[in-house]
Amino acid sequence: MPVKRREITMAKTVALVPSYQPDAHLIEVLESLSKLGMEEVVVDDGSGMGYRPLFDLAPAGTTLISYVNNCGKGVALKVGLKYIQEHYPSDTIVVTVDGDGQHAAVDAERCAEMAAENPATLVLGCRTFDAEGIPWRSRAGNLITRFVFRLTSGKYVSDTQTGLRAFSAGLISTFLDVGGERYEYEMNVLLACAEDSVDFAEVPIQTIYMDDNERSHFHPVRDSFLIYRNILKFVGSSFLSFLVDYGLFGLLTVVLAPVGAASVIASNVLARVASATFNYTLNRRYVFRSDEGVSTTAPRYAMLAASILAVNTLLLWLLVDVVGVQALVAKLCVELTLFAVNWVAQNRIVFRGKER
Repeated sequence: MPVKRREITMAKTVALVPSYQPDAHLIEVLESLSKLGMEEVVVDDGSGMGYRPLFDLAPAGTTLISYVNNCGKGVALKVGLKYIQEHYPSDTIVVTVDGDGQHAAVDAERCAEMAAENPATLVLGCRTFDAEGIPWRSRAGNLITRFVFRLTSGKYVSDTQTGLRAFSAGLISTFLDVGGERYEYEMNVLLACAEDSVDFAEVPIQTIYMDDNERSHFHPVRDSFLIYRNILKFVGSSFLSFLVDYGLFGLLTVVLAPVGAASVIASNVLARVASATFNYTLNRRYVFRSDEGVSTTAPRYAMLAASILAVNTLLLWLLVDVVGVQALVAKLCVELTLFAVNWVAQNRIVFRGKER
């Protein structure tokens, strides 16, 4: 989005640094932020007593919050945000910075300045992923999450995984309501902002990876599942519904074969009604966890299901009766084609009122 540039008096800036079992880079980060006049809140996410001497090297005036158990980056961020909300005025600028040296202090300062100029905006420090030396898992991870975020929210963000973010403390209440305990929390914040019409602004930053990102605490399987959990649950419910639809369709085409050419259409309609009812129940309760009642979501879902059914039936008829594709093969092709349409419509329209 276009953002306005204007001369302002810079509000107080607080750097929030979540940290788990850090190395000496943490102190370098804190010292560089301190030299720029930022106050610092460091959250020790259960690193253990063995790391306390390192945390004690933080610059004078640094606020250190520690707890015993490792709870995850999302929890650490929310603990720090809650502290800032309680101890700083609402016009304070908060900038979240990773403590492993991947974020340059000057870039954090630029993001904070942009947030001060646009207090209703979430400012993202965005890296470039087309340069040499980018770890493959970071490049692939950002590509996938960027696609999922755009599919889910309809908005484009070039770096959905960036931990360098700046915003006014007035937005903290929104962020504290967002669910997630680990790395998925940052993705959930983006989704919540998109849902609440909070604007995004991007600031290009240096792309820095220390030791090929080997010290990252990101767990590829567990944290990827948490980040993509909703769409994976949707895939699961869609697959189960597809099995219901596909199985009934196959059975009914045999049972209704004496009807003739109309058997394909009749079988598709009956199978779709049964699978749609099954799919609605799963998605409302377990996938999107809508906080709106059946009386609100069911009519929306019925309209979507009717539209999908009409398109589905038309495409199926074209493939089977006009092109000559075998019925079960045609059915598979049509379902895969309409999957993305169905996801977007259910996420943005049918179940738009969601628990966080």
